[in-house]
Amino acid sequence: MKDRLSQIRDLAVKRLSEANDLKVLDEIRVEVLGKKGELTQILKGMGGLSKEERPIIGQLANEVRSEIEAMLEKTKKDLARKAQEIRLKAETIDVTMPGKVRELGHKHPMTQVIDEIKNIFIGMGYEIAEGPEVEKAYYNFEALNIPKEHPARDEQDTFYINGVGDFLLRTQTSPVQVRVMENKKPPIRVIAPGRVYRSDEVDATHSPIFHQLEGLVIDKGITMGDLKGALAEFAKGLFGEDTKVRFRPHHFPFTEPSAEMDASCFACGGKGCRVCKDSGWIEVLGCGMVHPKVLEMCGIDPKVYSGFAFGMGLERVAMQKYAISDLRLLFENDSKFLKQF
Repeated sequence: MKDRLSQIRDLAVKRLSEANDLKVLDEIRVEVLGKKGELTQILKGMGGLSKEERPIIGQLANEVRSEIEAMLEKTKKDLARKAQEIRLKAETIDVTMPGKVRELGHKHPMTQVIDEIKNIFIGMGYEIAEGPEVEKAYYNFEALNIPKEHPARDEQDTFYINGVGDFLLRTQTSPVQVRVMENKKPPIRVIAPGRVYRSDEVDATHSPIFHQLEGLVIDKGITMGDLKGALAEFAKGLFGEDTKVRFRPHHFPFTEPSAEMDASCFACGGKGCRVCKDSGWIEVLGCGMVHPKVLEMCGIDPKVYSGFAFGMGLERVAMQKYAISDLRLLFENDSKFLKQF
């Protein structure tokens, strides 16, 4: 049994000296010192020894165990140190190498336009108003003097929730104006920017999701002259101090009289160019005096108060301002395109 213990120790020492990773080291530990290991089997067989031999063999077995455990620990530390040295060598940093420059992002061109328009109107005393994008049909249509038989309510143009019903994805930001008039007493001076939805095919000038900005002013004695003056100031703030505006008669169910406003082309100053299609003018927005029926439905006496409203497609403004020819570029997030702004 002494010879067997010596063989176990010598073989373990040899194997430990040749171990090259922690996995092999653990395998040696299990084979020698584990519950079914070689040394454990020796200890289990001590019951067959005489009383005189038992303490001698037991002491020798404990010495062998202690020696193997000590070498296991030493080898483990050596292997861990070597692994750390290899890792540190692989992770060596060349401090002379230039660092990686992280590019800073910037506002999307649509956000730039929205913020610029907001700042113009805030400077004129307007407040920002918001409303739900999933809207009741009443606020999107009836309250804006759009009857049920009106073509704008056709299912081909509107995303209804669960078919033609009481709820839909708003087709315009005008419902925000109605909600403001219902919950706030005049004087009112607000703008309402936001996303709107229409069932349009995606092409260079159309998208099922786009942005609008509506404006509303309600007070005593508001006239068409106030509307023209406010929008003229807006156009100068957006396109430049030399910008001129013109108003053409139009029809909107919720305003009377109604008009469309054009601004002199910011690119050519009204002389005619590719941006304005040689007309010298750029269509910017629709506007008009709030229809008395709309005021009345919102609980505002049209005999006491009057007001004007206007609305514009913000993608159109961005495309005109930055000479962008394809609406889809504003939604595709092409970094090469966005870096231009």
